[in-house]
Amino acid sequence: MTLTDSFSLAYRTVRSNKLRTGITVAIIAFGIMALIGIVTAIEAMNRGLRDSFSLMGANGFSISYKERFRFGNNQSATQKTKKGGKKQKKSNLDKPIRQAEAELFKQSFHYPVLVSITLNGRGGNELRYQDKKTNPNVRLTGGDENYLRVNGYTLETGRNFSTLDLETGRSVCILGSDVATRLFGENYTRGMDKMIRVGNSPYRVIGILKSKGASAMMRADNVAITTYNNVRRLGNSAPSFNIGVMANDVQFLEPAVNEATALFRGIRKLHPTEDDNFVVEKSDKLAATFIGLLSSIQGAAGAIGLITLIGAAIGLMNIMLVAVSERTREVGLIKAIGGKKRNIRQQFLFESTIISVAGAVLGIILGVLVGNLFALFMGTGFVVPWGWVITGIVICTLVGLGAGLWPALKAANLNPINALRYE
Repeated sequence: MTLTDSFSLAYRTVRSNKLRTGITVAIIAFGIMALIGIVTAIEAMNRGLRDSFSLMGANGFSISYKERFRFGNNQSATQKTKKGGKKQKKSNLDKPIRQAEAELFKQSFHYPVLVSITLNGRGGNELRYQDKKTNPNVRLTGGDENYLRVNGYTLETGRNFSTLDLETGRSVCILGSDVATRLFGENYTRGMDKMIRVGNSPYRVIGILKSKGASAMMRADNVAITTYNNVRRLGNSAPSFNIGVMANDVQFLEPAVNEATALFRGIRKLHPTEDDNFVVEKSDKLAATFIGLLSSIQGAAGAIGLITLIGAAIGLMNIMLVAVSERTREVGLIKAIGGKKRNIRQQFLFESTIISVAGAVLGIILGVLVGNLFALFMGTGFVVPWGWVITGIVICTLVGLGAGLWPALKAANLNPINALRYE
């Protein structure tokens, strides 16, 4: 009996036991589907995050008085005491950036960079124009003449903020494309110079932004931008100003970060032994933070898939042991006509491996489809985690071999005379 004969016989046996094979394949498929589905969804989220933060530029960084995103109970780097330094008072650490400090930094930072001052307003605003209105989730952000460039925005129509707009804080705004479409329809450029209401305050539209598209995770198009003096005048703004910096070239980024840190320490009147009471964050650090969190979820998905596969391997082994009992006389007949132990082993190992790999293929197809439903929602395009696909097939092949090994050895060691007399 050749290897091909063993494989052919194993395949026919698998096909003849449809119910048993189908149940085992389904168990394995669900385990792989859970793993591949979650991994595919996470890969889509990673791609969306990279696209979102790449629009901020790899050559940019921000200065704020607290980390924008912090998870767990770890202290911020700004709240750690330097070795040999004095422990700072909590009041000195929790010190928002004032407007005068931000403006002094912008005037004093003489480096090949672009500096922008930002003051965030309320995040849940409803904008209205005549009988049209947006959902109450529009961000109102206050910036300056450099805000658009530093944050990767481009005007589709209209103008940027003028010096007079900035100094007086008058009620003018630039709308994101999603907001403009909701208020003025598909031909949203007709919204130029129209008066809209942000909450109860009237604003004149002086510009409309091009869509960022790929930055769907950050809702970058669902925004209304005015000047920071206007946001400050409204009285419901964030407690601290933020400073955005974009270097002219990525090679200037690290020197710019060091220079900015030294300058801002002086503006904040920090003693040389004191820690920074502000945070400098590069644009790609936020993406790395989120991606790191998603990696832990990916590890949990792997654990879920592994547990399911262990259960499937036990079930597959039991089924193969039952198959040995059912086909004892068949094994005895094969041995009686000259079949060898290795032919019996090969047949049973082929059976378990075929079932396991069939479950892997089905699970991978379902997992990729389920995961890409999330990718479709994110607008990141079709995602196939090829590394995990190959890993899943390899793991299931090993599971099939492992689960079929004991039953194969048991069948191969049967006495042919006793096997032929088995009832």
